[in-house]
Amino acid sequence: MLTMDQVNMRNQRVLIRLDLNVPLESGMITSFIRINKALPTLKKALSIAKKVIVMSHLGRPQEGKFEKRYSLEPIAKYLGEKLDLTVSVCSSFSEVSDMVGKLILLENVRFNQGEKSNCEKLSKKYASLCDIFVMDAFATAHREQASTQGVAKYASKACIGPLLQKEIESLNKCFDNPERPVSAIVGGSKVSSKLGVLENLSQRVDYLIVGGGIANTFLVAANKKIGKSLYEEKLVKRAKKIMELVEVVVPMDVVVANDLLDTSVGSIKMVDNIHSHEMILDLGPATLEKISKILKNSKTIIWNGPLGVFEIEQFSKGTKNVSLAVAESKAFSAAGGGDTIAAIEKYNIARDISYISTGGGAFLKFLESGSLPALKIHPENHH
Repeated sequence: MLTMDQVNMRNQRVLIRLDLNVPLESGMITSFIRINKALPTLKKALSIAKKVIVMSHLGRPQEGKFEKRYSLEPIAKYLGEKLDLTVSVCSSFSEVSDMVGKLILLENVRFNQGEKSNCEKLSKKYASLCDIFVMDAFATAHREQASTQGVAKYASKACIGPLLQKEIESLNKCFDNPERPVSAIVGGSKVSSKLGVLENLSQRVDYLIVGGGIANTFLVAANKKIGKSLYEEKLVKRAKKIMELVEVVVPMDVVVANDLLDTSVGSIKMVDNIHSHEMILDLGPATLEKISKILKNSKTIIWNGPLGVFEIEQFSKGTKNVSLAVAESKAFSAAGGGDTIAAIEKYNIARDISYISTGGGAFLKFLESGSLPALKIHPENHH
């Protein structure tokens, strides 16, 4: 894949797919992180190109229908202030060529019929707006849609932007020839949503550390009784297979309670002593000590998902301790996913994580397959 530095944008029309999907409350932007991250890409293109056209999705509107609350107008206003330009939002393709101004923002791509199905006609329409297409939205790179993958196929030139480039380089650092030992921490409630990730990682890492509901399925695979804890019966066999391939760090002791409430009282139990009325809600101290030692000696750490019900204070120790252990380790650490980022913010360790991914689904997809659909771009008419 070509990078933005490798294409000549001078006097060209450049179309950039960004991730400007920011939270809005009554028309006001409540978090600017994603837009601010995209500003360097825009500044770079604006300094060279003849015209810069930007597209993004926002929220989940019904496809093919304009809904004011999902309009990119507030984003255009903010971009205008930040870049000291007039930024117009363009709701029809035919208007683009007539619009004056160096930066044009296409209205929410999800208003366009055929966006999600990667419609060829829509993809070609996007491609016809530009001489060069730049994909710089990592969070949507796992989706085969018209504005992410289709357009790249038909644009006369396509490349990746600096944000996407940095994400890929950091992830490849964990995969292509990582410094060993490599430890992967995979938490969260369901094995099913992360089974592909666990199976792929089991062939690449030295330690697979599991927590949350995922750990319960592995405990059952290790013939432990887990009381009334949540687990996935259908996946026990596959969990056993994973345990044959790699050292899976399964809890030795856990925090249990009779129910999951803000007022529940937890008690520490060895995994052999769990009663039928108890549920596992966090990792115990002996397990955490073992995990901390492993992370301290790791050279590469991949982290996705919390290790207990960390939203409730008395069951947050596992996630907190593991977060701090990742932060204190000298390893190259890559972390991603909504809950993981929430934990990083909660424990204030962002500056100690080598690389924090901006896309949850895309991060998981990369961990599962080592690549992403939007990177497998083979434009048919690239010169």
